[in-house]
Amino acid sequence: MTDDADRHREKMEKRKAVQDAEVAAKTIEKGLLIVNTGPGKGKTTAALGLMLRALGRGWRVGMVQFIKGGWDTGERHAVAAFGERVAWHTLGEGFTWETQDKARDIAACRHAWEVATGLMADPGLRLLVLDELNIALRYEYLDLAEVVTVLRARRPDLHVVVTGRNAKPALIEAADLVTEMGSVKHHFAAGVKAQEGIEF
Repeated sequence: MTDDADRHREKMEKRKAVQDAEVAAKTIEKGLLIVNTGPGKGKTTAALGLMLRALGRGWRVGMVQFIKGGWDTGERHAVAAFGERVAWHTLGEGFTWETQDKARDIAACRHAWEVATGLMADPGLRLLVLDELNIALRYEYLDLAEVVTVLRARRPDLHVVVTGRNAKPALIEAADLVTEMGSVKHHFAAGVKAQEGIEF
């Protein structure tokens, strides 16, 4: 038993030395462009978790929702407690299959992009979530080259999180961190409806 414990301690000491050296070698501090994409559930949920972490550090944060409409969501109620530290804009008209009006969807996305660029220019904002921007880009409701150019040129201390399926290669290339969420199993396929507190 003692030999096993000693071997484990020695192994962990070596691992710690390697980890400490790797962490010490990282010296760059900058605003990140983060992309949460893929067919799995949890892209916006992960962005909200990051937003909560930032709020816990005293930051001012923003959310611009490009597609989602006026759902009554739990996260919207939760962030209301932070008052003016959260700039929240739900500017979508709902899912594209619900609106069935391409011109209206394009106009809503363009307005959302204007709001987003305004927030990016706000020096007091530290984190901005562009929820479902990938969907707006997928349907070409916004110009991809323009969006990528603006995101690349943002203030150096601003963190931006872009969510939505089917992230464009140009956006992935511009990003600092990309997470693709896979779909292994989803309760919706078994007939379970979207539920308060889980989906909204």
